[in-house]
Amino acid sequence: MNAPHSPRARLTALAALALGLAAPTAFAQAWPTKPISLVVPFPPGGSSDVLARALTDRLGQSLGQAVIVESRPGAGATLGADYVSKAKADGYTLLMGAVHHTIATSVYRKLPYDFEKSFAPITTVALVPNVLVVNAKSTATDVKGVVALAKAAPGKFSYGSNGNGTVQHLIGTQFAGLTGVDLLHVPYKGSAPLTTDLLGGQIDMSFDTLTPVVQHIKAGKLRAVAVTTAKRSSTLPDVPTLAESGMKEFDQGTWFGIMAPAGTPKEVVTRLNTELVKIIQSPDFRKRMEEIGAEPIGNTPAEMEAQIRNDTAKYARLVKEAKVSID
Repeated sequence: MNAPHSPRARLTALAALALGLAAPTAFAQAWPTKPISLVVPFPPGGSSDVLARALTDRLGQSLGQAVIVESRPGAGATLGADYVSKAKADGYTLLMGAVHHTIATSVYRKLPYDFEKSFAPITTVALVPNVLVVNAKSTATDVKGVVALAKAAPGKFSYGSNGNGTVQHLIGTQFAGLTGVDLLHVPYKGSAPLTTDLLGGQIDMSFDTLTPVVQHIKAGKLRAVAVTTAKRSSTLPDVPTLAESGMKEFDQGTWFGIMAPAGTPKEVVTRLNTELVKIIQSPDFRKRMEEIGAEPIGNTPAEMEAQIRNDTAKYARLVKEAKVSID
């Protein structure tokens, strides 16, 4: 038996330490050896789903393994986030995170995860403007017209959102507060059922992201009244912003980004960031983003982390002002 401080014991300890230090690098070099799951916390058809599918084929080719979109909607995108937060931190389960998750931190009284601590940010894929949209049969052609209709039917003029505590919900509460109207909030599980009801006249308007409604706007079935971001959308350059329509400094949009469970090897996060940014900055991906009204980003993990931190603080203030809470 070796003495604790014998040369052989020291060599054995050093060898074990070297193997331990090399293990993450070896894992990263071998990764991926099987398909990767990208969890989308909203139903198919919405911006997050469209963005995910625009990425997965290209990412799969870059990594040499299939990247499969897995839909896990519900509870304002928190069910999918909870699932990924509990997944093994090995790079094989990823989340299409969104600004909604920074809002949920303040809206939900109890969340089974901590959005700032339970995930490793990889990169923000894109920012998608939200847009105030009404059915083409509506008499409202501008914000003043929408406000007039809402004031004529207090508590009955409705707007749909992707769920309680989502950015669409908070945009609605801000809009109501700034214009002095009493709106009826109708939460949905995602953009697809929301858009279906807007087209069918079951709800009066929405503040959804541009992606799921742009084709209906261009087809003349829906009317875009105003975008919610500070700048006009290049996809709808003739549509004014809410700020231009009298709501000074109104600036809300929806970003989407890729995240992994906290503890995922740094080398894997770096590899994913490198491959994803290449895709996001490629001409064909940028062209696809223009088609759906999205602004491609592709930042660093540190920049995405700062974005999450800043938005969490920002929406905490808005949630408190709007007095929105969910058990």
